[in-house]
Amino acid sequence: MAPPRPRLDPAEDRHLLERKHRGRGFQPASIPRPRLRLWHDWTADPWKYRAELYDHAPDIPASPAPILTTEPDLPRSWWRSLKGALNKITTTPTRRVTTHQSFLDRAMPHYLGTPINTTAPSWSTAHGDLHFANLTAPKLLLLDWEGWGLAPTAYDVATLHSYSLLVPSVTARIRQEFAHLLDTPSGHFAELAVITELLHTAALDGTHHSLSAALRVRAAHLLGQPLLSTSTNTAVAVRYLCWSAGCF
Repeated sequence: MAPPRPRLDPAEDRHLLERKHRGRGFQPASIPRPRLRLWHDWTADPWKYRAELYDHAPDIPASPAPILTTEPDLPRSWWRSLKGALNKITTTPTRRVTTHQSFLDRAMPHYLGTPINTTAPSWSTAHGDLHFANLTAPKLLLLDWEGWGLAPTAYDVATLHSYSLLVPSVTARIRQEFAHLLDTPSGHFAELAVITELLHTAALDGTHHSLSAALRVRAAHLLGQPLLSTSTNTAVAVRYLCWSAGCF
C-alpha cells in the first residue's frame, strides 16, 4: 500500500508543487539528465519524504564512488558536453539554495584555520553535487539533482576538482578545461567553500577522511599559508604535492 499523502496547508502545498515543476522542467531540457517520470510525497511524523522515478541511465557513472581513485577514460566530446551543460545550469534562474551563507560564515574560518572573507564574489545556479559518481560515461548524463540551487560561482567545477584530488592527472585536466572559472577570485573562493564543506563532513562522520589531507594541501596553496592539520595521512598529502607541483 502506498504511503498516504501529507496533509499540508495551502501555502506549503503550493510551494511543493512549485518545487516539483522546477525539478522536472525548470532546468532547460537540453541539459543531459534522466527524465523525471513520477514522484510521490508523504509524511511519517516528524519527517517528510519524497520518492522519485527517473528514466534508466543507459551508461554507468564514470566513478563507482564520489572520491575519485582512478582516472576515467573520457573522450574530448565528453568534456565538451560537460562544459555546455554547466554553462546552461549556471544561467538558470532559481530561488533554491545549495550553499547557505550562514554555514560559510561559521565553517570557513574554523576549517581553514584563519580569518577569511566569507562573502562569495558572486553566486550562480549549481548542480550542487558534481562528482564523477554523478556523471555517466561515455555518454554524459548528470545524475542526482536533489541539491541543485544557488551557490558561489564555479561551485560545481570546484566540487569536481576537490573530489578528484587523489588523481592529480584528472585535477590537472579539470584545471585545463575550466581555467576560465577556477583561475579567478570566484573560482578560488568556490574551491575554499567546497573544501570547507568536505572537511566538515569528514569531521562529522569520517566519510571523506581519505581525502582530508589532499584537501588541506590544496587549501594551503589557495590561501598561501599552511593549515594546521590533525590528519595522519601525510603520505597522501606528500604524493599530491609531488604530482601537482607543476600543475597549479
